[in-house]
Amino acid sequence: MNYLDAMFSFEGKTVAITGGGGSIAGAMSEAFLKAGAKVALWGHRMESIEAAKQRLLGLPGLADAVPRILTVVVDTNSEEAVKHAGGNKGKSSFTAIDVPLFEDILKLNLIAGLVVPTKVTAAFWIEKGIKGNIINLASMSSYIPLSGVWAYGAAKAAVINLTMACAKEFAPAGIRVNGIAPGFFIGKQNKALLIDEKTNELTPRGRDVMAHTPFGRFGDVSEIAGVSLFLASDKAAGFVTGVTVPVDGGYLVSNI
Repeated sequence: MNYLDAMFSFEGKTVAITGGGGSIAGAMSEAFLKAGAKVALWGHRMESIEAAKQRLLGLPGLADAVPRILTVVVDTNSEEAVKHAGGNKGKSSFTAIDVPLFEDILKLNLIAGLVVPTKVTAAFWIEKGIKGNIINLASMSSYIPLSGVWAYGAAKAAVINLTMACAKEFAPAGIRVNGIAPGFFIGKQNKALLIDEKTNELTPRGRDVMAHTPFGRFGDVSEIAGVSLFLASDKAAGFVTGVTVPVDGGYLVSNI
């Protein structure tokens, strides 16, 4: 095994990916499978995660990966079964916030998306003496509020806060906790918001994003792979914990 293989091999490792049917989850799954890991796709609908599994098996080099992909339907609102739920629902002014909807979005993105799975997983690892590591998904709105999506921004800001807090709490057990903050990538949830379905041109929101992104393009989900492997590798990042890495084409350093 050469140096890079030793640094980034995940042979014998198991990676659980919440929201397993999503596009970013798919890119992360591909990366870990190609690095030798077993991958468990977690989701709330078997149909979507089975479809994700078939997409992975159709990729070059992964046709024989069937024994290393597990699809699991779980509910991360429950401490008995863990599921990832995320996303945003609607946009409004602050004074027009629908408070029950605000609470629902917080629950989806923070409680189900981070608190419950982290609590259950970390407790199991600590009990068994497993030195695992967690990668949370933050957002550009973790740093800079996006107009009109109050609950989503609040939840994602809390993701960075809890990533840091959990990193400190779990460090004595040898558990690392880090995060990735994707910039703007086209996925199922945001495509209609950024690209006009009829004309295939950028929407006003899409143009605003481009004006704020120095690279002048949306990210490709494959660009999440490298940072995922780095943060998950105990050999490459064994002394790294509590950080959230932006992968944003310069969005956060844009100025005038």
